[in-house]
Amino acid sequence: MRRYSTTAEPSPAKPATLFPGQRAPRSDWQTVRNLVPYVWHYKWRVMLALVCLVAAKFANLGVPVLMKRLIDSMNITAGDPRALLVVPVGLIVAYGVLRLSSTLFTELREILFSKVTQSAVREIALQVFRHLHALSLRFHLDRQTGGMSRDIERGTRGIQSLISYSLYSILPTLVEMALVLGFFVLHYDIWFAAITGCALVGYIVFTIVVTEWRTHFRRKMNELDSRANQKAIDSLLNFETVKYFGNEEYEAQRYDENLRKYRTAAIRSQNSLSFLNFGQQTIIAAGLILILWRATVGVVAGKLTLGDLVLVNTLMIQLYIPLNFLGVIYREIKQATTDMDRMFVLLGTHQEVADTAGAQPLKVQGAEVRFRHVRFGYESNRVILDDVDFTIAAGTTTAVVGHSGSGKSTLARLLFRFYDVGGGAILIDGQDMRQITQDSLRRSIGIVPQDTVLFNDSIFYNIAYGRPDATHDEVIAAASAAQIDQFIRELPTGYDTPVGERGLKLSGGEKQRVAIARTLLKNPPILVFDEATSALDSRTEQAIQAELMRLAQNRTTLLIAHRLSTVVHADQILVMDHGRIVERGTHAELMRAGGRYAEMWEIQARSAAQGETVADELAIDVGDATQDA
Repeated sequence: MRRYSTTAEPSPAKPATLFPGQRAPRSDWQTVRNLVPYVWHYKWRVMLALVCLVAAKFANLGVPVLMKRLIDSMNITAGDPRALLVVPVGLIVAYGVLRLSSTLFTELREILFSKVTQSAVREIALQVFRHLHALSLRFHLDRQTGGMSRDIERGTRGIQSLISYSLYSILPTLVEMALVLGFFVLHYDIWFAAITGCALVGYIVFTIVVTEWRTHFRRKMNELDSRANQKAIDSLLNFETVKYFGNEEYEAQRYDENLRKYRTAAIRSQNSLSFLNFGQQTIIAAGLILILWRATVGVVAGKLTLGDLVLVNTLMIQLYIPLNFLGVIYREIKQATTDMDRMFVLLGTHQEVADTAGAQPLKVQGAEVRFRHVRFGYESNRVILDDVDFTIAAGTTTAVVGHSGSGKSTLARLLFRFYDVGGGAILIDGQDMRQITQDSLRRSIGIVPQDTVLFNDSIFYNIAYGRPDATHDEVIAAASAAQIDQFIRELPTGYDTPVGERGLKLSGGEKQRVAIARTLLKNPPILVFDEATSALDSRTEQAIQAELMRLAQNRTTLLIAHRLSTVVHADQILVMDHGRIVERGTHAELMRAGGRYAEMWEIQARSAAQGETVADELAIDVGDATQDA
């Protein structure tokens, strides 16, 4: 084996980064045990497939045995009537029937087991998908999408590989090995079984030992492959940012650094594979030479016939052909269990926010929302909300204002129960959110977020996502109410227009209007507007603001805003600073108090006036320039 210098050897791959709540990787047997329940769900199909497997191997063993009898029966003198009756009619037909039977039972086994394999893959993939959606926002903020998607893809493919190789290669080979050894013991001297057994044991032990030794090369390759994929996807998702700063070459160098490490690991893995293949072929050749030598000696001594020699040679070749691939198959199974383990570890990630035992659906009576002495922090050593206490009366609008980082948007996340509060409680009509089902909670709340992310699908699909069972007319009505219907109709493909990855084909204002239409279509009793009109121009903002006010009538509304002009109509305004409510009241009351809110109003009014002055000056300059021209 070639020894690599220290400079050429890649640094050891670190264990796969675990997301919060994930378990550490387990042994291969633990991974296989996780798979068994999904397969055993179809136990009758599994048992019938195993019966077909054994029957196919018995028929396969009978083929060379019948060939031996055919060869021995050829010792017939010319003109003997047995040559016409025995050989063609009996042995040749039986030979063909056995070969056909072997194929028939093999295909029946695959027909029976195909449903088991595909059903197991489907059930596990669906379970992982649902589990990922059930995990908390904290998990998804910490995740690396490229690596996680690759783990799921390889994991589902690993299930197919493990079941396929185990049932179609490993198990049939083991059955055939047992049948051949048993046949040698019953019909020949012990040396035939001893030589075959030693060769098989040596082959299997060598394969397992060397494969275990080189498994870490494959694990390292997987880790580096995932890392390179993470870098590539992250760079492509942030395509605009890369372009803004002209860092295309920098991103390429980062990607190439991971590719170089992957190349080094792949070369080392290939070298170890060559060593394994040569050792396997050496063991096979030695066993074949020894057993043919014993058979030849038996024929010379008159103890065996020429048919016996052909039979022994055929059995060994027939056994060594699948055995020759046993090393490859074992490596693939090891790789499959490694890939499956990553997926099962993902599936075992702790669900931070889960429905409690006996959780009941939310019963909306008036949709009163109460934050009762809520305390929360994303990290244990950093408090975001400190003793926040307020009530949004049913059918009223409460606005929350404050500087960036004061904790305004966190209120919306807690209301959707993306996180559980660290202290206090959030009540809806007197029901603690932790005692109701998350599904019923989120179906009762609609939101227009500050940063709208759309699916890479049509505009119609993104609006209809608010209520997938809505009719076509209802979707159009929601778009009209959000002041976006005319814009959509002017597009060449109308509502079928694709919005692109994350909606990047639309402007910020257009995306936000789609989000408003989506919430209008959902028509929930509780509304959250998180800077809902922040990306709109003044004219459109006024039109949509009026529509939002109409929508908020008789609904419980939480309005989070930075622009104070959008909250003057609120029944209650809360002013937050550093996670605490420092003022509360109506717009008029807060202005008379002359506190933090009045100060913010004055600053924004002065900024708006300066902006109008600059706009007027620019208009005058443009007009003068036009006259001069």
